[in-house]
Amino acid sequence: MTWWLWIIVVLAVLLVGVALYDVTQKKHAILRNYPIVGHLRYILEKFGPELRQYIVTDNDEERPFSRDQRRFVYATAKKANPYFGFGTDNDLDKPGYVYFRHAAFPHDEPEHDDNHPLPMRKTLGEWRDRPGAHVPRSVVNISAMSYGSLSGPAVEALNKGSKMADCLHNTGEGGISVHHRHGGPLMFQLGTGYFGARNPDGSFSIDRMLASMEDAPVEAIEIKLSQGAKPGLGGVLPGKKVTPQIAEARGVEVGVTVRSPNRHPSFSDVTGLIEFVESIADASGVPVGIKSAVGQTAFWTELAAEMKATGRGPDFISVDGGEGGTGAAPLPFSDHVALPFREAFAVVHNAFHDHGLDEQLVFIGAGRLGLPTEAMTAMAMGVDGVGVAREAMLAIGCIQAQKCHTTHCPTGVATHSKRLTRGLDPADKSVRLANYVRSLRHELVRLANAMGAAHPSEVDPDAVGLRLTANDVRPVREVFGYTP
Repeated sequence: MTWWLWIIVVLAVLLVGVALYDVTQKKHAILRNYPIVGHLRYILEKFGPELRQYIVTDNDEERPFSRDQRRFVYATAKKANPYFGFGTDNDLDKPGYVYFRHAAFPHDEPEHDDNHPLPMRKTLGEWRDRPGAHVPRSVVNISAMSYGSLSGPAVEALNKGSKMADCLHNTGEGGISVHHRHGGPLMFQLGTGYFGARNPDGSFSIDRMLASMEDAPVEAIEIKLSQGAKPGLGGVLPGKKVTPQIAEARGVEVGVTVRSPNRHPSFSDVTGLIEFVESIADASGVPVGIKSAVGQTAFWTELAAEMKATGRGPDFISVDGGEGGTGAAPLPFSDHVALPFREAFAVVHNAFHDHGLDEQLVFIGAGRLGLPTEAMTAMAMGVDGVGVAREAMLAIGCIQAQKCHTTHCPTGVATHSKRLTRGLDPADKSVRLANYVRSLRHELVRLANAMGAAHPSEVDPDAVGLRLTANDVRPVREVFGYTP
C-alpha cells in the first residue's frame, strides 16, 4: 500500500473515532446530533473575537441576544470564566444605555455561596392570607414555556435544574407533563385553552385542574391573560404535534389540532376575573396570580380599584414586556403589540400604588430580563422577582438558531424530532441551568452591594440611570414616570 493510501486510512479511522465519540458523549447536543461537522461551530466560536475585529458584527449588534449576552449565559452555565478583559467595547454614549450609580461606601459583600437562594422580600399570598402563602425562595425563576413548544428532555432539564437552584419552574400553558415531575417546584399556568384543567369541550374544570396538580409540587397558579410574544392572539397546536404525552398533559385528543382562543371563556370583565381567581385559590389552597402583557391601561386602573374596594383578587402580578419571545408569532404581533417591559411595569405599578396595594402584592417581571443589567434595573423599579425563558433555553444548549417555530431546532430544545432531542442530555443540561440561575442571583447581589444595598429589592431606583441624549442621564424612575 502506498504512503498516501496509508494517510487516507489513518484519517478515515480518526474521523470514525471522532464520530463515535461525538454520538455517544452527552455534554454537547450539537456534536451528538451533528458528529464531526459540529466541531466547526466550536472552532468558529473559539476564534470568533479575533475574526470579528475585521469582519461580521460586533459583540453588541446581534438580536434578540447579543454575542456578549449569550457569552455571559454560556459561561455561567458551564462555570467557565464569565469575565471580559481589556475594558468595555460598548458605546457608553448611546441613548438607552443603563448606568448603575455605585455608592462611595458599598454594602459589605457577603462571602459567595452558590447554594444561597436569594429569596424574595415579600410573602406570596400574604395580601389575601392564602393557606399556601410563602416567601419564594428565589428572585430568579423559570418563566412560562410549555411542553409542546419545548421538547421533553428540555423541560426535564429545566425542572431538574430548578430543583437544584431552588427556584420556581413555570409550566407554561401546556399542562403539567411527566417531564415537569422531577422535583422542581412548579407554578402551574392556566392559559385560555385551560390545558390540564379542561372539559372535553374546552371549558374550565376545577376537578381536572386538581387532578393535574395531584402529586406535583405546585406552589402557585398563574392565569395567563396574554404574553409578550403575541398579546391578544390565540394559538394553534397542529394535530401532528399532539403526541400521546402532549395529549395526556393537555387533556386533548391525540393527533387532533387544538386551538386556544384569544381570551378566557370563563370571564369577560374585571369582576369575573376576580371571581375566577378566588374560586381557583379556594379550591387549590395556593396563591393565584395573573400574567399579562400591557396594552390599554384602563384595565389596570379598574383592576386595582376593584381589588381595593373588595379586598379580593390576585396575589401576584406577572408583567410580560413586548420583548418576550419564546412563543412563535406573526411579525406585527411580536414587533408592534404590547409595551416594552419598563414602560409596561410603570403602568401596572402606578395603578396599584395609587390604590395602596403595591406593598402587599408580589410583582414579577419577564421579557428579556435574564441578564444582570436588565434584571437589576427591573428590581430597582419595584419588581420582586424575574422570570427567565430564552436565557434559560440558552443555558441548556440553545444557540439562537431561531428555528423554534419549525421542527429543526439543532440542539433539541424546541423540537420533538427524536433524532435531534437525543442530543440533549437532561442530566448535564440541568446542572448548567442551575449554574446559570445561581450566577445571575450572585451578580444581582454584587450589583446591589455596589449601590449600597444588601438585597436587589432594596436598591434605590434613583441609583439606576438611563441615558437619554449625549449630555442627559436621568433615573429610570423619572424617565418612566412611576412612583416607587
